[in-house]
Amino acid sequence: MSDVSMPGGLERPVVRPRRLRRTSALRELVAETTLAPRQLVLPVFVREGLDEPRPITSMPGVVQHSRDSLRAAAAEAAELGLGGIMLFGVPEDKDAVGSGALDPDGILNVAIRDVVAEVGDALPAMADLCLDEFTDHGHCGVLAADGSVDNDATLEVYADMAVAQAEAGVQVVGPSGMMDGQVAVVRQALDGAGHQDVAVLAYSAKYASAFFGPFREAVDSSLQGDRRTYQQDPRNRVEGVREALLDIAEGADLVMVKPALAYLDVLREVRDAVDVPVAAYNISGELAMVEAAAANGWIDRRAAILETLTSIRRAGADVVLTYWAAEAAPWLREGF
Repeated sequence: MSDVSMPGGLERPVVRPRRLRRTSALRELVAETTLAPRQLVLPVFVREGLDEPRPITSMPGVVQHSRDSLRAAAAEAAELGLGGIMLFGVPEDKDAVGSGALDPDGILNVAIRDVVAEVGDALPAMADLCLDEFTDHGHCGVLAADGSVDNDATLEVYADMAVAQAEAGVQVVGPSGMMDGQVAVVRQALDGAGHQDVAVLAYSAKYASAFFGPFREAVDSSLQGDRRTYQQDPRNRVEGVREALLDIAEGADLVMVKPALAYLDVLREVRDAVDVPVAAYNISGELAMVEAAAANGWIDRRAAILETLTSIRRAGADVVLTYWAAEAAPWLREGF
């Protein structure tokens, strides 16, 4: 669109979107997507029996925490103004039914108590509600005689696990096993035990993804086989929305799409379909790709991290779970 001629008969543009990109201040003025520390949740791993943090080789910069280093990480997260901390426990011993997940003195429930004692209400304490870290076969539930994951038997364990976490002081439980009916069972168990105020963050659209690979190291996974019979098929988008709507009908307070980057279309669809906050998990394999490329000098690490997190927010996530949360928070205060 123009009405002014330039030499050679070309028309000079009147509409110039670049005017609003000319300075950093102008770009800030018209930025459509916000990214702030309060929108980031830090996932952390705490391993039973450690005296000091143990690096996770496939996730540069991420560690398995000791109880002491976990408390320090939680205090830092609160100081940075992060939106929460999501706890994963790594026990020394596992069994077929994941009994360590129910033990009040098991590593995950102890970790919840540690974090709550350290930061109180200054930082929401969240916990993964799944059995894969606690089972010797590595699946997210108990197994039937034929080796398949028994959905309904698993729900009974999830109910007890939710109550155990609530009694440890958790503020948000995150049922992540993709069992049918898991949110309803967890909600009913929490309410029945007098924990009506504990929120449920449902891992609603969780896909059977290759990008979970480094996470298996992080939790010392014992997985035999795969999880395609209960996690979602990566080819399906509509199903992800359906799962989120089912979870909301069962009482979910928030819903999640996981992974984030390969499923931004699903994230957008879920955000448009629901009336509760939507989370997305920037998972281990997504971190590993950026870190590997940056280590080779192929990309600008800080810029790539901020662009990654912004893309997840732009696609519709109200909450982003990311291992970069504590590192990114100071950057965000400096400006994009």
